[in-house]
Amino acid sequence: MQENALRDVVRKIQQAQREFQTIEVMAAHRGCPTKLRTTLSSFSNQDEGGVIVFGLSEEERYAAIGVYDIHDLQQRVVAQCNEMEPPVRPLFTATTIDGAQIVSAEIPSVDVALRPVYYRGSGRSKGSYIRVGDADEPMTENEVYSYDAYRNRIKDDIRPISGSTYAMLRDEMVQRYLVAVKRERPNIATHASDDEILELMGIISKSVPTLAGLLIFGKYPQGLFPQLSVTAVVVPGTMMGESTETQARFLANERLDGTIEEMLDGSMNFVERNMRVRTVIDEKGRRADEGEFPLKAVREIVLNALVHRDYSIHTEGTPVTIRMFSDRMEVTNKGGLFGRNTIEVLGMINPDTRNPHLATILEVLHVVENRYSGIPTIRAEMKKAGLPPPRFISQRGEFTAILYGTPLEAEGEGKLSERQRSVIEFCRKPRTRAEVIEHIALSPSYANTTVLQPLINKGLIKLTIPERPSSPNQRFFAAPLTGQPTSPSW
Repeated sequence: MQENALRDVVRKIQQAQREFQTIEVMAAHRGCPTKLRTTLSSFSNQDEGGVIVFGLSEEERYAAIGVYDIHDLQQRVVAQCNEMEPPVRPLFTATTIDGAQIVSAEIPSVDVALRPVYYRGSGRSKGSYIRVGDADEPMTENEVYSYDAYRNRIKDDIRPISGSTYAMLRDEMVQRYLVAVKRERPNIATHASDDEILELMGIISKSVPTLAGLLIFGKYPQGLFPQLSVTAVVVPGTMMGESTETQARFLANERLDGTIEEMLDGSMNFVERNMRVRTVIDEKGRRADEGEFPLKAVREIVLNALVHRDYSIHTEGTPVTIRMFSDRMEVTNKGGLFGRNTIEVLGMINPDTRNPHLATILEVLHVVENRYSGIPTIRAEMKKAGLPPPRFISQRGEFTAILYGTPLEAEGEGKLSERQRSVIEFCRKPRTRAEVIEHIALSPSYANTTVLQPLINKGLIKLTIPERPSSPNQRFFAAPLTGQPTSPSW
């Protein structure tokens, strides 16, 4: 980092009056901070790395107060970096601001195959941290395990399931699969018996069904794994916790179980029954029903959640969730993006696959048409329907896909309430939640539900810390209007 770049970082901190996902502030005017290890770990474990800035005082509104001794500080920081596994290699920069010496330590990201970086004195399980907004949080047991699984090529989809037997599989489905795999992959039919094929393809292991075998061919997989299912709800408003006038929290609430294919079919039926439908008239005057969401996109999202979720022992108690709100649908599964996958390249490259055997079996059965076409299909279907692009979020070991039923862009000020227009004007300058609520002059819960959150959902109000919506340092600001597209009238 050049000195000018460091000054820009300091300016950014002072203007925002906060830390960031990639920036941590420490005073260091009376000595080297003794507890750098959590930040060294969290910065090393995120793709962007991070910068520690020494010489600013958070208690004095991030004023430049300087460091006690540049050279000694650097030596002590390096000493703490060498206590990490693998060792961290910082890059230092020093500059002078308002007569005070400011030092930065750039902490580079470590390759995924070497993560998690942790403090040796605490061990891998207790010394590994992850950055959440402007805070360092201990990694969960499952977050640590996910890195180990990638590095050691652990395949949870083909682990043999203790207590299961071949009799728990639907023989007719197994036979259908054997016919299909022999037809599509003639070499395996030439050189392997039926039992060997089932072993090679990850359906059984030493005559015991694997997890993939049970989930695809099982008579009732939830007999052994009750929570490896789908829970689907319809929420009356835009946030969990809202209720109707009759105090109903959910307009519909179902648990969907069975094989992966049965859970997929059940999920599609649930969405189709519960999404809004409007009648449209085509160019020839013919009437037709048009659903709120394109079903092809819904199918791909649910299928991705079932195929690519984390199936380790750490997540056996967590189902896939479908939540239908008044303005969107969210599908969440355990297991964030796997390996070197990132949100930025999602759907653009062939990704690392968490459950390759599960995906391959479903490909042969034509449940999955093409392993790498799901995300492009979702985007294409949403665009064709004239809807906003899908949103994907991967954080803290969870992956969420969001489909919006109405455009995120501004719908025109004329379609907003007087209070909403007032909030937009008020938030031309970033405001705290308390300031917004005081401005609206409504109860906090009602203000959030009816005014603030709908503006956030429409993209008219933005968050300064979107990765931590509940952060005490959160501010809300008005997004510039990008046009006035016509929204469908559901």
